[in-house]
Amino acid sequence: MTFIKLFHNPTAGDAEHTKEKLVEKITSAGFDCSYSSTKKGINEKRIPSKTEIIAIAGGDGTVRKLAEYFCNENILTKRPPIGLLPAGTANNISKTLGIKGTPEEIIENWKNKNTLNFDMGKVHGLKENHFFIEGVGFGVFPRLIKKMRERISKSGDPEQELQVALRTLHEIVENYKAKDCRIIIDDVEYNGKFLLVEVMNIRSIGPNLNISPMGDAGDGEFEVILISENEREALANYVLERLKHGSETPFFHTALKAKKIEITWAGRLLHVDDELIQTDKFQTLNVEILRDVLHFLI
Repeated sequence: MTFIKLFHNPTAGDAEHTKEKLVEKITSAGFDCSYSSTKKGINEKRIPSKTEIIAIAGGDGTVRKLAEYFCNENILTKRPPIGLLPAGTANNISKTLGIKGTPEEIIENWKNKNTLNFDMGKVHGLKENHFFIEGVGFGVFPRLIKKMRERISKSGDPEQELQVALRTLHEIVENYKAKDCRIIIDDVEYNGKFLLVEVMNIRSIGPNLNISPMGDAGDGEFEVILISENEREALANYVLERLKHGSETPFFHTALKAKKIEITWAGRLLHVDDELIQTDKFQTLNVEILRDVLHFLI
């Protein structure tokens, strides 16, 4: 019997994502299952050597905890494939992977053992090592993360939270002061004043903004989005259209493919996935791709 180690964020999801129901769904599908809450972290002692699948029930942040464990521990031995049961607000990672269906349908698919290799990124130049799954960036998105965290009243409804985030982002885009940036992408240099500079590893970011629709997290390349001061109106209109018509709203900008990136930004705030980091002005950072760190069941 295939042994699954389940890591679960108990604050994510709905009534179908309780500890008891998740374990029942996994065992009913014919798997052996051991449960752990992510509140106690993820470490080697909590992953039995007999583990054949690591199941993650939660949002993008829960997946990131496992990814950071793999990277920080520099594990060179067996990395079991990951079965992802999306239960967060945005679920950008599961959307990039194309994971859909009920928990029962997703769990049943694990029996096919179809996997997808998944790259990660690493940022050099900060005080500590910072790995990312989704993206690293400057400009309006770090400001959005900061604004959303400063809110006193929050809804428990994921769709309402996405709507609030989009409205907040639209306001930020209209008022954000563009910053000078120098970015070298595979030896080609770009200079200018930008509202947004994003190095993307997956297709969507933040409140399900599909700004890199052709992105492939397993192709050994990032997608770089550069939105200049002259494109403020286009970006604001895109956010409004996303509010009105949903996540399938096409993005107006074409990404640049990149394997090697150097960024010097005139501001102080950046994000690495959902983590906010303060830096010195004009600090130069380098971004490296790490191949095939994760393997997802799809």
